[in-house]
Amino acid sequence: MAYLVGVTALWAFSFSLIGVYLAGQVDSYFAVLLRVGLAALVFLPFLRPSLLKGKQRLALMALGAIQLGIMYTFFYQSFILLSVPEVLLFTIFTPIYIALLDDLLFGRFTPIYLLSAGLAVLGAAVIRYDGVDSGFWAGFLVVQGANLCFAIGQVGYRRLAADLPADLPWHNVFGWFFIGAMVVALPVFLLFGNSAALPTTGVQWGVLAWLGLVASGVGYFAWNQGATRVDAGTLAVMNNALVPAGLVVNLLIWNREADVARLLLGAGIMAASLWLNHWWLQRQQAHPA
Repeated sequence: MAYLVGVTALWAFSFSLIGVYLAGQVDSYFAVLLRVGLAALVFLPFLRPSLLKGKQRLALMALGAIQLGIMYTFFYQSFILLSVPEVLLFTIFTPIYIALLDDLLFGRFTPIYLLSAGLAVLGAAVIRYDGVDSGFWAGFLVVQGANLCFAIGQVGYRRLAADLPADLPWHNVFGWFFIGAMVVALPVFLLFGNSAALPTTGVQWGVLAWLGLVASGVGYFAWNQGATRVDAGTLAVMNNALVPAGLVVNLLIWNREADVARLLLGAGIMAASLWLNHWWLQRQQAHPA
């Protein structure tokens, strides 16, 4: 849980940094490529190929391609089609995808996970819903593509980790994740990127360096490790913790307006969903039958 909380705090800055310094100014495909490339540089020095079999390496690369490469391609495009508040609003459906996909991959059906995820979506909607532009459908679908890729990556990582040794040194294999993301990011930039819209200021380069080395490199490693150490309900709920965290960052750093009452109410609903999920787990452990 500590991993997920820490990365949520780390990622809370990303929405605003992208919206303020990059969206509409720097080519989105280049931003994805640089983020993925810098993140790969963090882990490639530690890579030990012999620790995984060929199929396992391919599986981890596929997860990186989906969770990071394809997801970022959708995600950055969404900031061109939507405002930052609308992007935040439309990300709230990720917990539903996680709850359903986790049950599907692990061959079960757990209604409490779906209920917890639904409460997390409600809490995020209370915080963020301010109405949307009439021409939002394209942006909505792009964000859902990003949400689905992010959910598939997390649940797939949980499933892969369940089949690997518990003492596997993940920092020695996680480079495959970013190699997989590069397999997507590089050709996408070469095909669709705009070389005339590269970063032009030190601030833009600095933001991209932070997003690549820290938010992506350290962040995705820690988040996926955290995803393997909690149940699916907790993971689903924590996917929406970024909404209040991102608004707090906007409020404290950029002095953006926020409805504090709605922020508190929505955060309370999310906290209730975490409590409900924890209560159910405790009950299951006490009465396994």
